[in-house]
Parts: sequence; structure tokens; C-alpha cells
Amino acid sequence: MSGRLYLKNQVPAILVNLIGMLALALFLLASGNRLQTVLFIFIVWLIILTAYLSVVYYVRKRYLNKLLDMTEQLEERYLIPEIMTIPEKADEQVFYQIMKMAEKSMLEKIGAIQNERKEYKEYIEQWIHEVKTPITAMKLLCENNRSPFAREILAELENINQYTEQALYYARSEHTEKDYFVREIDLCDVVHSAIADNKYLLRQSNMTITIEDIENRVYTDDKWVRFILNQMIGNAIKYRTEHPALHFSTIKTNDRIVLSISDNGIGIPKSDLPRIFEKGFTGRNGRTGKNSTGIGLYLCKRLCDKLGIGLTAYSENKGTTIALSFQMNDFVIGVQG
Repeated sequence: MSGRLYLKNQVPAILVNLIGMLALALFLLASGNRLQTVLFIFIVWLIILTAYLSVVYYVRKRYLNKLLDMTEQLEERYLIPEIMTIPEKADEQVFYQIMKMAEKSMLEKIGAIQNERKEYKEYIEQWIHEVKTPITAMKLLCENNRSPFAREILAELENINQYTEQALYYARSEHTEKDYFVREIDLCDVVHSAIADNKYLLRQSNMTITIEDIENRVYTDDKWVRFILNQMIGNAIKYRTEHPALHFSTIKTNDRIVLSISDNGIGIPKSDLPRIFEKGFTGRNGRTGKNSTGIGLYLCKRLCDKLGIGLTAYSENKGTTIALSFQMNDFVIGVQG
């Protein structure tokens, strides 16, 4: 609370006191009192008034600063009436009631929005699970009737499946802790599963795949890591050049295992690199006819943060390397050492 503003608010009270002091002084002088007596009373009155205003200012400032500190520490600041003490002054009680009404209205709106989001999320998840049934049926039909046309259909079905998976994981990414299951997994198995998920797209793009030294075991959720790898493979296919190649490898450090996915595609411009994990950011490459949504890498980063996996990207104009860094605890290091 500003001292200048406080004094400005107290101007009416100060003026009333000054008028009262002047009236009393005139009355005392008219009654035959000495000037020194009148001045003494005048000075005492001023001292009492100044002391009163100072004490009130100090007490109010301390109370309001405490209230501000409590508000700053709250995540949901509209809940401040719940931790406030009910004021004693009549005008302050009016404002307190207004805040309580605003809080109630806010809670009702938040509850309604949360219910809408929950219903929408459940609908999206249900729709995705339902749409996967015809996708699986079409894949079986195409695999049982092998032809160049069927292989093209299978590649497009993998594309569709990847987009549906992206939508499903986006819907679930807000509460991943309810969906993931951390256990010891073999990175080699997850990498091969992700490659199998995209086998027709990889074959269609004539992608050369090499796998080197990935016989490592880590503790994480294989389903979520598989989804992340699918996004990386999809990007390598989307932004490929002539004679595309994809390379998987791991490096073991003191307490981490780093899985690297490298391609020889068009790369990422240096100016775009710091922002590729931002939601909706498509970059220069995404705006040149690649139909990028800016969701894939954002989801990967979000899921990696939830799982405690480090995610970094490197690119030198041509080719991109994505590194997934898995933390190992002392027990795992002892077993694998």
C-alpha cells in the first residue's frame, strides 16, 4: 500500500479534524483563554491525529502485504477468500462477500468446463478405438490380397493409423500417469516394433535402415516410447531426400543410455531448431507443402518430460539426429555394468 495514496484517501478525515481544531481554537480564544494554551491543545491534537494515522497505516499495510503474499503463493488465486479472515469493518465485509460470490461463480464455470473437456476426451478416445477396427480390417484385406495397389493402400493406412495414434496420445497426454506402466524393457525390441509399425511407409520411401549397438535395457514405458519412435520415423519419411537412410544407435554414459535416431533428410534450419518442440510450430520445412501440424514433436517432448526422458535434437542443415536419454538408477547400473 502506497503511503501517498493512503494520505490522499485520508484527506476528508484530515480536513474534518483541521476544521474542528480551528473551531475549538476560535472558541477557546473567544472564551478568554491564553494563546499559549490554545496552541498547546492544537499541537497535542495534531500529535494524536498523526500518531493515529501512522498506526492505522502500519497495521493496514502489514495486513494487506500479508494478503498479497498469500495470494501470490496460491496456484488458483481466485480461492483467496477461503484463506482470508472475515473482516470486521462493514465496507470490507461487502467486498469480502463480492469476492466470495466471484469465487463461487468461477468454481462453477471451471467445473462446467472440466466436465465438457472430460466428455470430449472420452468421446475422442472412444471414436479412435472404433475407427481402429475398420483400419485393422482394411489392413488384413490388403495383406490377404497382395498387389502393388494393396501395398500403396497399406502405406496410407499406416499414415492414418499414425494420425489416430497421435490424436489418442494427445488426448491422454494431460494425465499420462494414469496410463503408463514403467518396467524394464529392451530398446532393441521397441525399435524393431516401431520399424514394423511403419514397414510399408519405409518400403514405399525406399528407406535404408541400419541398427547399431542397441542391446540395452532401460526402465520406462514401452508403449509411450514406441509412440515417440513412430513420430521420429514418420518425420524421417516425411522430410526425406533422395536415397533416404535411417540409423539407430545407443551410447552408454555414467548414468544414462542415449538412443540416437539419425536420418539424412533435409534437416532443420538453425533458426527453427530451438522451437521445434513448441506446440503448433511447423518451421520453414513444415510450411513448404509437408502438411505439418506442429503436434508430433510437441507431444514427444511432453511425454518425455512426463517419463523423465531427455529429448534433444541436432541438425547441421542436412540430416537430423534426435537423442532420447534414459536415466539409469544405481541398481540398473550395477546389473548392466
